[in-house]
Amino acid sequence: MLTLEKIQDAQRVLAEAAHKTDVIRSNKLTDEYDLYLKTENLQTTGSFKLRGAYYKLSRLSSEEKARGVIACSAGNHAQGVALAATKNGIRSLICLPAGAPISKVEATKRYGAEVCLVPGVYDDAYQKALELQREYGYTFVHPFDDEDVIAGQGTIGLEIVEQLRDVDAVVVPVGGGGLIAGVAFAIKSLAPHIKVYGVQAAGAPSMLNSLRDGRIECLPSVSTIADGIAVKQPGKLTYELCKKYVNGVVTVTDEEIASGILGLLEQEKMVAEGAGAAPVAALLSNKLPELRGKRVCCVVSGGNIDVTILSRIIDRGLIMTGRKCTLNIEVLDQPGQLVRVTGIIAECGANITSVHHEHAGTGGIIGCFVRIELETRDFAHIAHIRQILKSEGFKIS
Repeated sequence: MLTLEKIQDAQRVLAEAAHKTDVIRSNKLTDEYDLYLKTENLQTTGSFKLRGAYYKLSRLSSEEKARGVIACSAGNHAQGVALAATKNGIRSLICLPAGAPISKVEATKRYGAEVCLVPGVYDDAYQKALELQREYGYTFVHPFDDEDVIAGQGTIGLEIVEQLRDVDAVVVPVGGGGLIAGVAFAIKSLAPHIKVYGVQAAGAPSMLNSLRDGRIECLPSVSTIADGIAVKQPGKLTYELCKKYVNGVVTVTDEEIASGILGLLEQEKMVAEGAGAAPVAALLSNKLPELRGKRVCCVVSGGNIDVTILSRIIDRGLIMTGRKCTLNIEVLDQPGQLVRVTGIIAECGANITSVHHEHAGTGGIIGCFVRIELETRDFAHIAHIRQILKSEGFKIS
């Protein structure tokens, strides 16, 4: 059984490998909460996953270490296992979904692991890892449904209680549930009054559905930009621990996650991947209204976001927050019309980033469309620009 003593033992073991990450106060993201951020995105390997992986490997027998270890992961657990194995002279093979961010795949290799890319999502990589384990006799290191792994992740809970004694609630991202299970157990063992909430992607609500229906359920598919929490089915251990110690689970959309990533990047100068930004996204989108005015700590679980998709996520975040928009404006095909439109937009204080002029599909001979992309301040600014253009006789679709 998981015990507080085991988590405390993990804390002692991890002193040689993992950082005690800072808890920093956020003064810019929102004034609805007294908000703090547990910066696991600054952990060694860029994610909390090192904690559970390192503690698990530290408890293997000599025989198990000699056989080598195998793991499956969307990326962060892979890096944690790879680094922990290399530090302990253990061979490691990691099965990753073929769609895992390239940065995570390459980082896993750099930390010393062999990589096997598997078509599909995390759960497909999991099945492949089990198949290879049976074939070659590797020691399997589960990413979340393992007592030692959960104990390692639970050290985050110990640190939060030490660093922020008067916290009212802790908000944690949830995929398979290893992180929140460990954090919730540690916090409730030390300070039962502190609330612990989980956040899942709306496209992968496996733990939420399971807790709601009172049994472990497997989703037919998952779809989210938060690859670190794209898990079809929670673990047996994690489900039972969450049922007992977690106060509630909510979901956030990909658009809300993108806004969370953008907010952390712009306001806190902090890079977070989708899973890491999910708790902040839940607060910014008012998914936990009972926490308004409370002292809340969000676990920013990781920062391993692929730079090739970061720009697209930022773009979605800008659209979600009214910082970017596209206007389709019907104008007469006459000299000076485009100048009038752009002049009005300039007077309104918006920045034009793209203009596309088009005759097709206007429904008339003398009409045309101008599609203009803008950088704006917020939704009120967009509404003001639309109102002025309409008052000047332009039709906007």
